Amino acid sequence: MKKFVEVKIDSLRVSLTNQQRIVVLKQTNDDRYLPIWIGPYEAESITIALQEIEVSRPQTHDLIKKILDELKVTITRVEVSSLQDDIFYGTLILEGEGSKFKIDCRPSDAIAIAVRAHVPIMVADEVMREASIVPEELTAEMEDEDEIEESDESAGGRVPPDEERLSIFEDYLAGKGNEDDQEDEEDENSGEDEED
Repeated sequence: MKKFVEVKIDSLRVSLTNQQRIVVLKQTNDDRYLPIWIGPYEAESITIALQEIEVSRPQTHDLIKKILDELKVTITRVEVSSLQDDIFYGTLILEGEGSKFKIDCRPSDAIAIAVRAHVPIMVADEVMREASIVPEELTAEMEDEDEIEESDESAGGRVPPDEERLSIFEDYLAGKGNEDDQEDEEDENSGEDEED
């Protein structure tokens, strides 16, 4: 039997490289994050539900929830149940009239429905182990890829400035200051000439 961990939506993000949407799920009892690439429509649907935005007509996920409510079927939870060939698989867990149902779906649809139904979002532990990110690992990867030097806490997590590279700006600003002083003197002198 699969073991599951509960997650909540940490954020919805847009990839800067290809404008695709990513939903980031955070494990509730640990500091592990699971990024899942989703379509723009599903991202919009999740955002609308999270922000409780009123829409004039029901969206697809609202319609699904309404149909299940009318049929007296309860959504008990949604699952991100597996990961195969870099594709996440989801499941809706439903109960109605003494029966339980497992409906295969995309995780993005499951999450959009879970937000509307206010039910837990569960992720298979094996999926979390395989695809989740721990902040320390993410930081280490970034340092390896970008060769960023560690900065001290006083820098607020920013890369410390390279004094040699910044000196060109100091020279420019110093020269700019001298030009401004000369312009001010010329303006003052021309103002005195006009008064005479």
